[in-house]
Amino acid sequence: MTGGRTTCAVLGAGLIGIDLAEKIHRSGSLDLALVVGRDQQSLGLRRAAELGCATGAGGLESLIGFGPVDVVFDASNADCHPTHWCRLRETGTTVIDLTPAGLGTAIVPTINGDQVLAHRHTNLVSCGGQAAIPVLHALAQYMQPTYIEVVSTAASASAGRATRLNLDQYIATTQDAIHQFTGAPQVKVMVNLSPAKPEPPFRVVVTALGPTGPPGPLHAAVAAVAAQVRAYAAGFVVSSVAVDDRQVRVALEVTAEGGRLPRYAGNLDLINGAAVQVAEQYAAALPSQTANHA
Repeated sequence: MTGGRTTCAVLGAGLIGIDLAEKIHRSGSLDLALVVGRDQQSLGLRRAAELGCATGAGGLESLIGFGPVDVVFDASNADCHPTHWCRLRETGTTVIDLTPAGLGTAIVPTINGDQVLAHRHTNLVSCGGQAAIPVLHALAQYMQPTYIEVVSTAASASAGRATRLNLDQYIATTQDAIHQFTGAPQVKVMVNLSPAKPEPPFRVVVTALGPTGPPGPLHAAVAAVAAQVRAYAAGFVVSSVAVDDRQVRVALEVTAEGGRLPRYAGNLDLINGAAVQVAEQYAAALPSQTANHA
């Protein structure tokens, strides 16, 4: 802690990492101590330096050598994350994983973000998971879904090399998390990267099969959870809700609002907003944790 603020480091200086760094920099309870990449001349590290943040180009070794911080955000890739966690667990820091590695405890801020202090290793599932799971969790209180399908469409320009290499992990991790948060026995996740011009916003369509009741309570529940998500991702919008006696379909759209991200990169804005929200929930829980052990 520095001046009562939670110290943070970002591991990864790509498009996700630098937007995340800027969001942390604007937080009232988080202190951005370090951004780490692999090329000191990269645009990401240059922008981090412009924020007045310390930077390192030695990857994980730069982070380990910097010294302890309260929270590390891993914005690298799913293949590297297991090694990162193996090293970071020895430091006592809390790790929030933005890659789809699927390790650690899955966290969705609107559902179990208040539990983050109990877990030193958490994962944010995926951008599609952060869009779909809050709504699907609400649906699971309304019906018992026997099958859930999630189709995400993102602009090709919003998906970097690491995202493309990690698509298999993205799908598997998102399916596992949806099963965990809803109890649905069958889950299918599909991802489309659209090369269309102009670039489309991030869109997610969720379909749940199973017996349904009156539509009024469902519409109210979906509207309520959308308002909760907009607290950290202002561009999160429910486009439509359709209900019949055996199926519910909800269409979502997410645009990036403010910052350096283009509007179509709502997928990145959402997962980064969720990451900062979880870290702020962690920071807010620290005084009560201290009091409980006093």
